[in-house]
Amino acid sequence: MSPRAWLVAVTIVAGGALAACSAPPKQAAVDPAEAKRLRVQALIDSGSAAYRVEDYTIAAKRFAAAAVVNPEDPAAFYGLGMALSKLGRDDEARVAYARSRELSRGEIDNETMPREVRYRRTRHP
Repeated sequence: MSPRAWLVAVTIVAGGALAACSAPPKQAAVDPAEAKRLRVQALIDSGSAAYRVEDYTIAAKRFAAAAVVNPEDPAAFYGLGMALSKLGRDDEARVAYARSRELSRGEIDNETMPREVRYRRTRHP
């Protein structure tokens, strides 16, 4: 094989391989409910991380965003209440805690209830 023919063959093969590598991957069908759940959980996790490093403003924003995405999530409202309380916004924190408590009352199984809400529902000495 001549050097020119070899170069053409390599270029064709490499170009095809490169095109195959750069083609966007096929995306699996995503269940909208699952995508929503994952988004809410990511926001709650982000809010919890901000709360742990004492960035209560960011924590409140993340928990509030989670509550907007899923207004039926008691953990989002509980986290929002914690962050607002640390910011000195006690009246708003009480509203968030009340909403969390209201949402968690319909929970029958303690295993499906968020850990944060389950903790608040127990009696402490």
